[in-house]
Amino acid sequence: MFDLPLIFLVTSILLLLSIFSSKLAERFGFPALLTFLAIGMLAGSDGPGGIQFDNAAAANMVGSVALAFILFAGGLDTHWYNIKPVLVRGVVMATIGVALSAIVMGLFVCCILGFSWQDGLLLGSIVSSTDAAAVFAVLRSRRVSLRDNLRSLLEFESGSNDPMAIFLTLAVLQVISQNTMSWTELLPRFVVQMIFGGVAGWLLGRGAARLMNRIRLDYEGLYPVLGASIVLLTYGLIEKMGGNGFLAVYVCGLILGNSDFIYKKSLIRFHDSMGWLMQIIMFLVLGLLVFPSHLPRVAKDGLLSAAFLMVVARPVVTYLTLIGSSFSFSERTLAAWAGLRGAVPIVLATFPLLLGHPKSNEIFNMVFFIVLTSVLLQGMTLMPLARFLKVDKPLEYRPRYPLEFDKTENDVRNETRELDILPGTAVVGKTIGELHFPPGALILLVRRDKNFLVPRGQTVLEPYDTLLVLGEPEALKKAREVITRREIDNENEI
Repeated sequence: MFDLPLIFLVTSILLLLSIFSSKLAERFGFPALLTFLAIGMLAGSDGPGGIQFDNAAAANMVGSVALAFILFAGGLDTHWYNIKPVLVRGVVMATIGVALSAIVMGLFVCCILGFSWQDGLLLGSIVSSTDAAAVFAVLRSRRVSLRDNLRSLLEFESGSNDPMAIFLTLAVLQVISQNTMSWTELLPRFVVQMIFGGVAGWLLGRGAARLMNRIRLDYEGLYPVLGASIVLLTYGLIEKMGGNGFLAVYVCGLILGNSDFIYKKSLIRFHDSMGWLMQIIMFLVLGLLVFPSHLPRVAKDGLLSAAFLMVVARPVVTYLTLIGSSFSFSERTLAAWAGLRGAVPIVLATFPLLLGHPKSNEIFNMVFFIVLTSVLLQGMTLMPLARFLKVDKPLEYRPRYPLEFDKTENDVRNETRELDILPGTAVVGKTIGELHFPPGALILLVRRDKNFLVPRGQTVLEPYDTLLVLGEPEALKKAREVITRREIDNENEI
């Protein structure tokens, strides 16, 4: 019989330790997922926690649900105007690049480590996807970003390559378990699954945006619940219909995040929190599933595999898929080294465990070892390499306003916009009372450096001030014209 209070107590302690450990990760510049995994391992049967957990089916189920929410949150927070310039290259890296990485890695494991070609390709498929959250957690911890389109490329590639890795892993497992199945049968199935998943995700995303604007729920708190149900519906429906549910969830989030609907900011905040919660739970469960005492047995093969993946497989694939692009050699080199492995490979490594594959335990431990090595080595050296290659830039300062406006069902027209006061414009040195703003526009706040001023009629505007303005689109357009005007014909025109 379960001791429910004890379960609640242990769960809360693990979650709190994970949250506090993220500060430690930020200070020392390595991804927080490493601390989540470490806490899970310490709490497991081999650690001081002594929690007995070896249920691969439960870990797989938790991982699949978590991945659906993480991918949806990633799509929801991805801006189309950022990924549009790198869309083609990102798609190539997320599909052909993942397949090439799996093949190259599989050949190494087969020829050097003595695996069969099926097991080698299985291991290569499992570790073929990258983790965007791990990359940008490292950069954010040191207040650094990447310049030009490099960040957008890595973000889109890492966020969209999981479906390909999942398909390859399941396809190889089907070939192993059903010797009669051929790759000529799997390839058309892959094309159908990916196309159907992408189109269905697009349709469901458009439908979700319309639903958000048309439905009139009595309680605001039900809108985030509606968003969560859309995630589950999209994944479950598309998987049952034979499509790729993970790709559908990502595309649905991408379309919804780039649409205009009520309570959008609230929904984005909710799913950002859900994404973090799912990452913590997933890493803790996977940490509990691994037995640290088994890792030394695969240390040699794991180190060789990790080194080959980081130094050979990922760079070769990256340089090949970026041939003819506008990215410089330095940017391609950083992209090659930014292929951190995260939670997805560990989740995929639970599939062979579920099927009772003879080498499933060895493959799981090797994958876990590869992920840890990748996070430690690549995570700790990513920022110095970005600076050495001169592809870094200071992290853009994003102010957090003390007030925030979100569209509701009673006010779908008004929106907020930031208007910058540039040197040389007519409004510099004038008071807010002298601006003669259009009637439909209201100045909510004035941001000066990192401080916020309550706007008053006597407030004098200075160069590089930023006005947070509320109004309808047409009024905001006229307000921008007032702010950007450079010539003064007479005093009444201001």
